[in-house]
This record gives sequence, structure tokens and C-alpha cells, in this order.
Amino acid sequence: QLQAFGGGLVQAGGSLRLSCEASGITLDSYSIGWFRQVSGKEREGVACISTDGGTTYYRDSVKGRFTISRDNAKNTVYLQMNNLKPDDAAVYYCAVDSTNHNMFIATKHRTSINALDAWGQGTLVTVSS
Repeated sequence: QLQAFGGGLVQAGGSLRLSCEASGITLDSYSIGWFRQVSGKEREGVACISTDGGTTYYRDSVKGRFTISRDNAKNTVYLQMNNLKPDDAAVYYCAVDSTNHNMFIATKHRTSINALDAWGQGTLVTVSS
């Protein structure tokens, strides 16, 4: 089971750190991604990190502002979001998959996004201008 935390209301230019905690699974066996969805739009990939933490991917609009990281000892993944913009407002979800390939193509291209191994519930991020 995955559970995401850390959403909230922040002014544009502010920061939030989202956490994705796992229970019942060991995250060090999984590639992990963060996705977001705005009502009425498709879910989109934001960032992902490989099983060993050595490779990351960010969508262009968040590069340089967001950082994904993992703490396997705490069985938690983080998404540090800095310089938030109104366009970043969405419900953010974490997801895991046992293969790096599946996670990275889902994050980059939405390929088989619904077939990822597990999803957490979302956490709402609101950015005021």
C-alpha cells in the first residue's frame, strides 16, 4: 500500500515536499514515479526514479524546480517542489513498478500508465497566484 502526504496550499514561488510511504512492500525493489492530474485532464508523469536511485526523469516543465529522491531505509520517496507555479496545482499521485522500463515509459509517454504495479491515493497541491 502506498500513501502520499504533503500536499497543501502554497503561494506561487513557494515550496512543498511530498512524501510517499509504503507499507507491505519494500520500495527498494521498485522504480517509483510521481504523477499529477487536474480535473478533466489526463494524468501526467512528473518525475520518476530508478530502482537503484541512479537514474531520474523529469518532465520539462518541472526541471530545475522539482527533485525526486528515495530513502530506502525509511521506505519513502519524496518529491521536493520548489518555485511552485499555478500550473503545478493538481492532485499528485505516487506509483511503483517492478521494472524501470515500465515506470519510465509511463512517466514520459503515459504508456501503460494504468498497468503500473501500484498507486497511492492522491494528495492535493494548490498554488495561489
